[in-house]
Amino acid sequence: MRKLGMVAVAIAAAMATGCSSTMNSLNNASTDKQKSIELYRVFDIKTGADRHMVVEAASDGLGHNVQSANEKNPIVMGEKPEKPGRFKPANMAGSMGSQMGGMMQLAMQMNSSFANMLKTAECDGAVWTATAQKDVDNAFSMSFNLCLWEYQGGYALDVYANYTKQEGGGFLGLDGLARKAAYAISGTPEAWAEKTVLDVVREIKKRAGGDVKYLEGYPKLETTPWQDSGEVFNDQGYLAAVAP
Repeated sequence: MRKLGMVAVAIAAAMATGCSSTMNSLNNASTDKQKSIELYRVFDIKTGADRHMVVEAASDGLGHNVQSANEKNPIVMGEKPEKPGRFKPANMAGSMGSQMGGMMQLAMQMNSSFANMLKTAECDGAVWTATAQKDVDNAFSMSFNLCLWEYQGGYALDVYANYTKQEGGGFLGLDGLARKAAYAISGTPEAWAEKTVLDVVREIKKRAGGDVKYLEGYPKLETTPWQDSGEVFNDQGYLAAVAP
């Protein structure tokens, strides 16, 4: 009888542990979360094409995937530099902090989507800049900053993006019907961010020719969005057709 009692206690403990684990998983899935993610990409574009052509191609490539864009074509005079410029991350929230009231600062802390909109890229010396936005209900809110430089070797394109990804929230959670429906239409935020960035250089190469090389970025470059074009970045970093 004593052994039977010990077995019963062990079974009860195991069931309690299993129930606790299940409840924790359910609680985690029902918790409404916002995750802020940042991304950057740096490309070198070797082409002698006219600046106007490259700018138009970049603009059209960006327009394939975003809802709104604000573009600028600054006057850049003098000789082309030997090396292209580089973007510098900037956060307007810091400079605005002293000018905002406590309630506004609290709102920024509580709403990562709003805070992300204040993160931008400085593009000193760029011949073309663009800021763009893409929002998908129940899925993500995404901002892009692009900088195009002309230099003696061709062009350089730097892209900075940040997005707020929603997870959890019960029925509207990652496994919920609403989020699945949103992802079925737009794709995951990771895939959408990658495709938006890469469609710009795809369009530039299509019109201006030359070579497009991926130099660096974070997080790791994903090639999946390129499958629809039959192109990927090869081991040397160049955009090229998929080997048969």
